[in-house]
Formats: sequence, C-alpha cells, structure tokens
Amino acid sequence: MATHSAQWDEGKAAKQSGAPYTADPYRAGSQESADWLAGYTDDEREQNVDRPEPGEG
Repeated sequence: MATHSAQWDEGKAAKQSGAPYTADPYRAGSQESADWLAGYTDDEREQNVDRPEPGEG
C-alpha cells in the first residue's frame, strides 16, 4: 500500500470539497506544492501530450 504525504492528503481533500487547483497553499515549485497537486489530480486521467492514446485521434 502506498503512503502519501500530508500535503497529498490535503490536495485530495481540497478537490473533494470543490476547491480550485489555485487553492494550493504551498510555494510554487516546492515539493509540498507538487505533493498537494498530485493529491488534487489523483482521480484525473493522465494526459499524454506526445502521442494520442490508443483509439483516439
């Protein structure tokens, strides 16, 4: 089982409560901010920008 940081948990909770991604309380570029955003976007499908997904495009 993977463990997540407190910031990851905060980001996940923020999204579930309807907060925008701009609600990230951590300094841009910090590990805390990256963890918060990872939690916030955990339920989103990963985007592949270099090639279309199979069956798309």
